[in-house]
Amino acid sequence: MAAPEAWRARSCWFCEVAAATTMEATSREAAPAKSSASGPSAPPALFELCGRAVSAHMGVLESGVWALPGPILQSILPLLNIYYLERIEETALKKGLSTQAIWRRLWDELMKTRPSSLESVTCWRAKFMEAFFSHVLRGTIDVSSDRRLCDQRFSPLLHSSRHVRQLTICNMLQGATELVAEPNRRVLETLASSLHTLKFRHLLFSDVAAQQSLRQLLHQLIHHGAVSQVSLYSWPVPESALFILILTMSAGFWQPGPGGPPCRLCGEASRGRAPSRDEGSLLLGSRRPRRDAAERCAAALMASRRKSEAKQSARATPATRVTRRSTQESLTTGGTDPKRELLPPATSHEAPGPKRPPSAPATTSFASASSSTSSKRAPASSAPQPKPLKRFKRAAGKKGARTRQGAAVESEDLYDFVFIVAGEKEDGEEMEIGEVACGALGGSDPSCLGLPALEASQRFRSISTLELFTVPLSTEAALTLCHLLSSWVSLESLTLSYNGLGSNIFRLLDSLRALSGQAGCRLRALHLSDLFSPLPILELTRAIVRALPLLRVLSIRVDHPSQRDNPAVPGNAGPPSHIVGDEEIPENCLEQLEMGFPRGAQPAPLLCSVLKASGSLQQLSLDSATFASPQDFGLVLQTLKEYNLALKRLSFHDMNLADCQSEVLFLLQNLTLQEITFSFCRLFEKRPAQFLPEMVAAMKGNSTLKGLRLPGNRLGNAGLLALADVFSEDSSSSLCQLDISSNCIKPDGLLEFAKRLERWGRGAFGHLRLFQNWLDQDAVTAREAIRRLRATCHVVSDSWDSSQAFADYVSTM
Repeated sequence: MAAPEAWRARSCWFCEVAAATTMEATSREAAPAKSSASGPSAPPALFELCGRAVSAHMGVLESGVWALPGPILQSILPLLNIYYLERIEETALKKGLSTQAIWRRLWDELMKTRPSSLESVTCWRAKFMEAFFSHVLRGTIDVSSDRRLCDQRFSPLLHSSRHVRQLTICNMLQGATELVAEPNRRVLETLASSLHTLKFRHLLFSDVAAQQSLRQLLHQLIHHGAVSQVSLYSWPVPESALFILILTMSAGFWQPGPGGPPCRLCGEASRGRAPSRDEGSLLLGSRRPRRDAAERCAAALMASRRKSEAKQSARATPATRVTRRSTQESLTTGGTDPKRELLPPATSHEAPGPKRPPSAPATTSFASASSSTSSKRAPASSAPQPKPLKRFKRAAGKKGARTRQGAAVESEDLYDFVFIVAGEKEDGEEMEIGEVACGALGGSDPSCLGLPALEASQRFRSISTLELFTVPLSTEAALTLCHLLSSWVSLESLTLSYNGLGSNIFRLLDSLRALSGQAGCRLRALHLSDLFSPLPILELTRAIVRALPLLRVLSIRVDHPSQRDNPAVPGNAGPPSHIVGDEEIPENCLEQLEMGFPRGAQPAPLLCSVLKASGSLQQLSLDSATFASPQDFGLVLQTLKEYNLALKRLSFHDMNLADCQSEVLFLLQNLTLQEITFSFCRLFEKRPAQFLPEMVAAMKGNSTLKGLRLPGNRLGNAGLLALADVFSEDSSSSLCQLDISSNCIKPDGLLEFAKRLERWGRGAFGHLRLFQNWLDQDAVTAREAIRRLRATCHVVSDSWDSSQAFADYVSTM
């Protein structure tokens, strides 16, 4: 009897609250009701009034509400604010109640955006709270504007932080300063355990204070947190200092910024520790085979440090000492070696105080140097701000990235520690940093790009996935990336999309080769796409496969054949001999290969050489590939049949296969393939009356093919009805997925197709995709056809306006 008594007590308590609330509401509405000309409006229901009262006093009644019976609790849930609705989730699940519909309604009413059609939302609570966190952090939502968002007992950021799996930082690093502030310490600690993906979008130029906050944020989220992926999107003019800071922190290097608080998570032992070797040896290493141009530049930079005080005192005009703000900022914002202390940024205004004479030795430890420098320079808050300096131009092919020989202040940051190419002045002329860097490593030994010094130093946790989308890489940024990559053994997936690498692709290949030789290298996926490439795409593919024999996934795309960067153009140096060669490609572990080709015929033997070395290949996708003749295409298919016995999925997109019908039939007879895609391949442009029956016959005899995708091939009603024979009673086909999108199919043809499937009595064969067909010409017939089809398969369609395809319609009349 204990359970019924408890239920009765809870119900009585609920009724008491309801009665009190009703009396209060009635007294408030009495006066307006008497004076209303149109008569009193209907009062809220008793249960709704009670629910509102309970929601307003959840701070006192929360434990009692959790103990309410399921039917009563189900009616109260929509009346709770988001904080208590999130807290009661576990209790609701135990009572067999779901809050997903409530969170979806909150999303529609408060966020006012529709999720992408490609996104499958599994938990609306997590999606809402993650978006709510981002809006509050950026200040784009007012929590006081809606009672469901406002509750003085809760911190919006802290309460929603544990649901954040992906955080996006935009523009001028909005939100970074707020997250590292002391009042949000618990928020940052929660994010460190919940956040997995950190994205940067549309970044702009930022000040030193914002970069210092970002450094602390990255240190906690990556080095002491669970962030495993960093992605950068749409950064047309990357700021060198900020970009290198994000890269180096992602690679696991850390150093406190000037005047910044020490990290309480690193421990006292890792602070203020002097390096075991001088910085020059840390940068250059002790086992270099030779000193090339880049190494000489770095060595000159190390020597210039020890003379910087003398140079600064010898020069009369401070403005001549600094000519590149981006380099200045990069020297004051990056961080790598935990053994080194970062010096405050040098400025043209110094506070009065004791200074070290120019003749004083510069070989003291960086821990003591940091303390002595703090006494001779005023803090950033008290020192007058220097005049803004002209930014370093990074656009490829443009001059202006200039720096003078004596122009630099003391560089005490990761940028020079990892790799810096100092400008030199020869014969009284200025030299571009791009020219120095471009000629620094060309043809050098790959070990010159390695990180032997960093291997000996302490490193923190690093990310496993790095993605750079539409982020143009200057020469210095590309060199830094390559230098980090050569020892980034924790990296598992790398995406470089439209970064304007140009000739830096050779340095990237050298770095990947050095990384592949590292013990414990985990890189298994590489996605590379760009507008131009100095190497033909097949040569580039061969070079990548040779450099990374353990790669599992390779996606490579080049949009246009390059003329300017083509090594065959007179005046351009050819690629290094160790990158391009005629030797056989060793056996590799490639399982998935995706290639997007530029215009022009591709040499089939080169593609075949890659396929022959990829015996484990399971998925192959060729986009816009053009071959000199159908025989070359047949050679590729024959290679697949003989050497790629594990191949399961094969895809062709935007290829003219109208003259390759015999090769297509050869593919359809392959008994190892499970899925074939011919997307916009003009299959039925020639001899459709003869080719369609041959194609259907080949498919009827193939019992292993599970999926066939034919979008954009102008199949039409006649072709669709011919395909229906694949599902006839005398067919041994096991086809369960069919994509006939964008094939000029009309409602009457689709209805006849459905009737034939019904007549043959085929069971449900899986999925049928009907996107962008002419089904809007007769909506009634189309609905009837889809109704019949859904009895045998899962139909996916859309409401497409076929009037947009008028030109295509005319061509098929």
